[in-house]
Amino acid sequence: MNRKQQIEKRKAEIRALLEGTEAVDLDALEKELRDLDIELQQIEKRQTLAQGIATAANDVGEQRQIPGAENPVKEDPQKEARKVREERGKALKENRSVTVGSSNVVLPKHDSPTINPTFNEVSSLIDRVKPMELKGGESFEQPYQEGYGTGDYTAEGADYADAEPMFNKATIKKTKITAYAEDSEEVQKLPAADYDSVVMDGITVAVRKKLTREILIGDGSTNHLAGIFSAAATAIDAATDLGISAIDATTLDEIIYSYGGDEDVEDVAVLILNKKDLKAFAKLRDADGKKVYDVKNNGNTGTIDGVPYIINSACKALGTATTGQYCMAYGPLSNYTLAIFSDLDVQRSTDYKFKQGMIAHRGSGFFGGNVTAKNGFLRVKKAAAV
Repeated sequence: MNRKQQIEKRKAEIRALLEGTEAVDLDALEKELRDLDIELQQIEKRQTLAQGIATAANDVGEQRQIPGAENPVKEDPQKEARKVREERGKALKENRSVTVGSSNVVLPKHDSPTINPTFNEVSSLIDRVKPMELKGGESFEQPYQEGYGTGDYTAEGADYADAEPMFNKATIKKTKITAYAEDSEEVQKLPAADYDSVVMDGITVAVRKKLTREILIGDGSTNHLAGIFSAAATAIDAATDLGISAIDATTLDEIIYSYGGDEDVEDVAVLILNKKDLKAFAKLRDADGKKVYDVKNNGNTGTIDGVPYIINSACKALGTATTGQYCMAYGPLSNYTLAIFSDLDVQRSTDYKFKQGMIAHRGSGFFGGNVTAKNGFLRVKKAAAV
């Protein structure tokens, strides 16, 4: 029987004695009981602390069973550290993880299996002009009619009035357009995303990007397309060019009614312009603050007051162009012929830089182009401010 039990027993006896005449010091017994409770609580705390220390010591000295071994062995700290370094080096070599500061904490870098595309860089103009396949050809001449003769009065027995139709021809010469790109075998084999396919597709995009610009600005020299803005586009009479200094409420009407012959207003034409000029059309307001033009956007194309437009960055913006520079073109897109003398051939090769593990991609095609209709487009150029 411990001391506490003894005191409790004694208290019971005292309660029995209280009914008698024996004097008992109850206050002293109560104090002794309280002191004893405090001492027991301190003993329990010390026991709990000692047990925690013992558990921690067992964890530090814990032995780990190695698969295939009969007896447990303690972990080799140097071997474990070397293993961590090897894993970290492998991860860094594959560019799959990053190390934070100088600590030993390595955070994995998760790679997406997809590649987000950039903004469109190819005007749809290339898909709207007139294509003509001439596989294996060197050049092409497209005749076009310049106009008709006019009849006249004739006296009896006199010669008839000459009224022969007038013809001309546009020459399209073969040009070669190429694109080349390289990537490493790591790019092809290691990443989750298919970079190699994007590089291959990029060859086609690069060729299309060049062609759609050259349809406008090709200078027509050797191995160059003849663009709409070029003097090599001989089907266009430079005297028909329209000069505009800024976009205002009359600009669109001026363009529409300046194009074509004297007898008709054409209704199938398309306006080719820079995005900044499209913005100028959209922002124009009248004196009441209402929009002057109804601009509807649909990516690279749309309409301005119902007139179709195509954005092409090869056009200079009126706001930044210098006097005399071409900024817009207006006309049926079928009036420009894009000759395809060969298919676009895209190839991959590992031979060129085999030792470096580099993969080469190249693409090439033979094309040509020119305006093939008399005054097929109205060219708008920057005019000096009045």
